Formats: sequence, structure tokens, C-alpha cells
Amino acid sequence: MKASVDRAVGATLVSPFLIWGTCVRLSSDAALQNAIKDVPPGAWAVGVSGGADSVALLALLRERLDLRLHVVHLDHETRQTESALDAQFVRDLARKWAIQSTISKRGDVEKGMGQLPSNRSARYRDVRIELFRQVVEENQLDGVILAHHADDQAETVLLRLLRGSGPMGLRGMSTRTTIRGLTVLRPLLTARRADLREVLSERGIAWREDASNASMDQRRNRVRRMLAQNPERTDQLLRLGRACDRWVRWLARTAPTLESSFDVKRLQNLQAPVAEYAARRWLVERSGKLEDITSDAARRLVEMATDAASPARRHFAGGVLVRRRSARIFTEITDASQAEPRDQNRPSPAADSKTP
Repeated sequence: MKASVDRAVGATLVSPFLIWGTCVRLSSDAALQNAIKDVPPGAWAVGVSGGADSVALLALLRERLDLRLHVVHLDHETRQTESALDAQFVRDLARKWAIQSTISKRGDVEKGMGQLPSNRSARYRDVRIELFRQVVEENQLDGVILAHHADDQAETVLLRLLRGSGPMGLRGMSTRTTIRGLTVLRPLLTARRADLREVLSERGIAWREDASNASMDQRRNRVRRMLAQNPERTDQLLRLGRACDRWVRWLARTAPTLESSFDVKRLQNLQAPVAEYAARRWLVERSGKLEDITSDAARRLVEMATDAASPARRHFAGGVLVRRRSARIFTEITDASQAEPRDQNRPSPAADSKTP
């Protein structure tokens, strides 16, 4: 692959004409346009790393006249000077396309945050989400749009499978979700990585390549290479994700909605998956922390309802103290410091994957 080298180490500025030439499937562009049509009209932040995926997303979104866009980029201050060059590329691109932008450094965002995960990937992910949240709030935007695509989805499903996730995690990423009060859209989850590069090639738009994506030190990169060598596995993982999504949607329809104080019998006569889903939903409603309520937490709540010998009081995420008294389950809000700690090295399920 020929490319004009922007720096000798860390990243390259890629000219699409040197990669794909004139061989472009126009049907891919049409499919992507249809995906972008699902984005609701309004004002949205767009996470742009400078890589092909996010640049293609921005190129497609800017054609929508009913969208007011705001580019957001986090300079991770890594890879020597390369991350700064990524930031400058995004700043120049936003200026060229007359789109408002916010370019921030990781250290500046971290100053206003509390305790951060020790795991680097989880830490960076939390910082990006916090930056998105700040930009959305300060500019009165509807949320943020991210460039995750089908290949990212397959990688996420496999990574979660390797971690032992159940159906909730194996659903993969959602096209629309809420993370800590931030609305996140992922309209490209049905698009393939190659199709996004074709769009850039067709339109003569350059992007940045991060050389660290080729490093086998990172687990996601190893998974990406394995899937590239076995492309049929990507489709299989996507089918698994869709099957798990259908299962979880069935549980959502079937599981009872529990009152703030409920009789233990409400969970006692249910099949385990249905009872656990109802328990998890109840805990999420009480704590407001979707990403911190694990399957294990749901099982512990079900145990409180089904086993009279289990502890009659337990702490859960978000400072929620659950009590059992006179065959009823109810909560008390306590000091969050007493809540069960979140695994600082466990990525949030809702945000799991690369984000700009």
C-alpha cells in the first residue's frame, strides 16, 4: 500500500486514490447513506479520531442538511507527537468543512474527574465519555454519534465471549444507548470497514492511520487480525450477537416490572433467566448505573428473594442498600462509598470498544 508518510513513526496520512483506485461499488455508498438516514434530525456531537471510520462517518453526516454537527476529538497524549498530529488533522478537517470542533487533551479532561480505572483502555474510554458529555452539555447537543461498524461489533462480541459474558454482553453494541446520561448513536453497525474506506476513496478524502493498531500487544488488535484471516468468523459472531439481542429483547418483554417494594414471591416462581433480568432491571432503576449492575449482582438479588437463609441486607452499585423484611424486598439509598465496588479493570459493557 502506498501512502504519503506524515511521520516516520506512529501514523500515516493516507491518500485513498493510492489504495482503491477507481474500483468503487456505488451500492456500498447507497447502503451507508441509508444507515445515516436513521440519525434523528438535530444537533449532535461526532467523535472523530482522524481514522478512516470516523472520517467517513463525518463525511456522510455532513451531507444531511437537518443536522448541526460538532466534531469532538480527544488527544490521548500518547505515541510521542503522533497523537498531537492526529488532533491537528481533525482540527484542520473540521475547519475545512466549516464544522465547529472541540479538541481536548486527556490530561485536561482528567483533572475534573474522580477516581479512574487503572486499566489504560478503560481509563481512556471513561475520559472520552466524559469529554463527550461535557461538549454535549455545554453546546446543548442531543448526544454523540460514533463510528463503530460491523467489524467492530464482531470484535466486541468475541472479546466479551472470551471474558465469559452472557447474552446481555454478547448482544454487542447498540445502535442507540445511554451511557451515564449521554445519548450515544452508532448508525454504522451494519456497515463493513471496507465499505467506509471505499466511500473515502470515491470522494478523495484522506485519513490518518494509527500504527499502534498493528501492534499485537493489544488484545483487540490480535482479535482483529484473527478475524481478518478468518472472515467467515465475523459473520458468525454477528449472527451470535443478533441471536443474543433477540433473546434479551424477549426477556425484556417477559420479565415482570418490579415495584419499588415487592413481595419475594414475585421472583420465586420465575425461570432463572427471567428472574435475573427482572432483578437486574430493578437494580438499574434504583441505582441509575446500567454499566455497573452485573449479572452476578442480579443473581445475588434473586437469591435474597428465593433463599430465606441468604443475607437480609446487601449493598449494590450506586450506593443502593437492599433489605428483606417480612417477605418484601426494598431499598435504602446510602453513601455510595459503601456500595459494592466496580471492577476498575472491567470495561463498561455499554461503552466497550474503541471510541475516538
